[in-house]
Amino acid sequence: MLREKIVEGMRRGIVVPEGLIAHGRGECFDYLIGEETRGFALEAMRAAVAALLLAERPVVSVNGNTAVLAGCDAVRLAEEVGGRVEVNLFYRTEERARRIAELLRRECGAGEVLGVEDATARVPGLEHQRGRVSPRGILVADVVLVALEDGDRTEALRRMGKRVIAIDLNPLSRTARAADITIVDNVVRAMPRMVELAREMKRLPRESLVEILEGYDNRRVLAESLEYIARRLTELARDEGLLVRPL
Repeated sequence: MLREKIVEGMRRGIVVPEGLIAHGRGECFDYLIGEETRGFALEAMRAAVAALLLAERPVVSVNGNTAVLAGCDAVRLAEEVGGRVEVNLFYRTEERARRIAELLRRECGAGEVLGVEDATARVPGLEHQRGRVSPRGILVADVVLVALEDGDRTEALRRMGKRVIAIDLNPLSRTARAADITIVDNVVRAMPRMVELAREMKRLPRESLVEILEGYDNRRVLAESLEYIARRLTELARDEGLLVRPL
């Protein structure tokens, strides 16, 4: 079903062929974690929601794959945390940016979508199209949520002093390692769960949100995700009778 959504997104001019390749790579890592949300991902989600709720100018960044897979949840999350939605594309055309914004407005009920006509500012150090951002959105944001992202922009946003939250199934990617908070989970599971968490955590006092955020260690969470994958592969090999000798 997810593959069909991505393919249909390409037919609609929202997803590019490179997005299909990226989706397949993500599927591989989803198999490795058993296609379920794990504890390390939930811990990262709680820290991410705390960061978004504490932020003064949070932005949820949306590209083509995110739009077709979890666009409506991205819009709902931005609404819950008082943030903005911005279209940002590596393989950018103005027509593609407009189609994504139209999807978010018509199918997801988004109000203002940044990053289309107003993508007039630039992220320092990014020469490609992904460097174009809204001066009212990502440029001035203090916290940016990026899903299905590239490492270059994650690093550039960090250099600007922004807190970056990534949703990335590959815990070894440059994006995962460069982000402040990395959610190692499928975006179709992570986004709706974060909407639920935002609704719950909005009731918490600010001190509790700060405590959750300050107690979070991204390196430890990434290590836990890799350890889980290693254990699971060993167990699968043993269960199938494929493990010849101990690792």
